[in-house]
Formats: sequence, structure tokens, C-alpha cells
Amino acid sequence: MSLFRTIVADPPWPIKWTGGAARRTNGRKVVYWNSRFKTKLPYETMSIDAICALPVGDMADRDAHLYLWIPDQFLIAGDGARVAAAWGFKPIRLLVWKKTGFGLGRFPRPQHEAVIVCKRGSLPFRVADVGSVQTWKMPYKRIVTASGRPGAARDHSRKPEELQDLVELASHGPYLELFARRARPGWSSWGDQVASDVTLPLPDQRLF
Repeated sequence: MSLFRTIVADPPWPIKWTGGAARRTNGRKVVYWNSRFKTKLPYETMSIDAICALPVGDMADRDAHLYLWIPDQFLIAGDGARVAAAWGFKPIRLLVWKKTGFGLGRFPRPQHEAVIVCKRGSLPFRVADVGSVQTWKMPYKRIVTASGRPGAARDHSRKPEELQDLVELASHGPYLELFARRARPGWSSWGDQVASDVTLPLPDQRLF
């Protein structure tokens, strides 16, 4: 198996999900019913130990970059740095996806998601003038509404393609996306929602 010089990962962090309150208020102060109230996450989560135990480091080149999506609570607790170290990487910076609306929660209501940028070895970045805060469009999927008309809906935790656009600009291939939701041309993928073209053994189930 060839080794990857850049890896993007969006692990299923062990979020304690409640779906939020029964009613939500969006960025325009409009109150509406929260359709995800008391629903379950649409995927299985992993413990921090199980995420750390994934043999990601074995798939990476000696000189490589890692882009690790992480929710605030695990970033604050230091779990992102722990996972990066377990995979053989050192965190160096944050990328912040600035959203246009509010997420679930209370003060301060989240309007962003974070990506830890990590390195191992001496592989340089290809650009130096890109800011750490990025305003990317919210990704949606096409659906057919109850009325039969076309519409759009957002998958829970789905990430924007613009992150990969930036990764291709800043980092060297070959590229791998872990816990991928869709295949991307020129990338290898691994996950239970795509046709994986690489193999990543799961750790002992006792770690989950």
C-alpha cells in the first residue's frame, strides 16, 4: 500500500447527543420546531481510546499533513492533540469554518467548526497567505419534499467540499479522507458511507 502525504479525518467523536431543545432560533431570530429534537445520531460514535487506536500513522508518509475535524468540547479537553499524537502527528494550527447561522446549544451559540492542522516530519505547506478563518457554504443534499417538489436538506455533521479544495491548495498528495461521506476524484476514501478503496482495521471492540 502506498503511503499518504495528506490525510483528512472527521472521526465520530463520542458526543452525548440530545438533539437540542424542542424549538430553535436561527440567526434571523426566527423561532421554529427542531426536527432533530430527541432523535438519535445517524451514525455510531467511537470512544477517544478507539479513535486513538486506529492505525492511521501506518498509512501516512514519514513527512505528512493531517487535517482533523473536532467539536469544541473535545478540542477544549485536549482530545484532539491526544488523537493527533497517537497517529504520529503534532498539532500546529487551527482552521475555523465560520458559519452563517447558529448551531445547537446555549450561550455562546456555536457558529463555527474547527479543524486541527497537524504535521509530522518536515513536509512544507505549499501556500503561506491563506487565513485561518474560512467562510464556506453550508453543504446540503438534494431531496424531494412531502409535496413532491425538489428541495434541500443538511446531513448531520456533513462537512463542506471547500475544505478539500483548500487542502489540495496547501498540501501534497496522495490524499486520503477517513470517515468519508462521499468519494472525491483524485482522493482515496475510507468509511462506512462510501465505497472504500483502502483498508483500515478497526481496534478492539472493548475500546468503543
